[in-house]
Amino acid sequence: MARIAPLQPPYDKETGRQLRAMMPPGVEPILLFRTFARNLPMARAMGPWGGYELGRDLSLSMRDREILIDRTCARCGCEYEWGVHVAFFAERVQLSQPQIASLTHGAPTDACWLTERDRLLIRLADALHDQATTDDTLNDALASAFTDAELLDGYLLCGWYHAISYAANAAGVDLEPGAPTFAGYVVKGPSGT
Repeated sequence: MARIAPLQPPYDKETGRQLRAMMPPGVEPILLFRTFARNLPMARAMGPWGGYELGRDLSLSMRDREILIDRTCARCGCEYEWGVHVAFFAERVQLSQPQIASLTHGAPTDACWLTERDRLLIRLADALHDQATTDDTLNDALASAFTDAELLDGYLLCGWYHAISYAANAAGVDLEPGAPTFAGYVVKGPSGT
């Protein structure tokens, strides 16, 4: 149940303008943005950074981005934001059902991860979540696979989605209608069960 209720339409002119700016054209505003709109100065301030994190200027690929976001949100227990990203982006970036399950409940060593790059992204999200840094071994591996720009984008992307997760969890944002849930994705053992 929401602790901070999302705004309901009809919106006043300023709120409606802000919500339209936060969404793709013609798409109704999601519950999280309607919650953020309770503090319009904050919602406006978040726009440029959120636009960068999800935009074309980010040095990481869309797939890299979604692996980091899905893992970070799952580790933060933010089913809301995880579900939004799985629903809108998982198919686009070719995340398989076993990979989504692994990002949600598994490990970078799960058999579904076929590239070292994907495994390193998961390790990065886990290290930042658990220790707020990387150790020298992980740092060396990351430095051999990613540019400095990609690493900086990865660090801040994980931090941004920690902040989003904290806000969504603490505000009690309900799941979007029809959104996937953590329980819908399980890691299957070698026997397929």
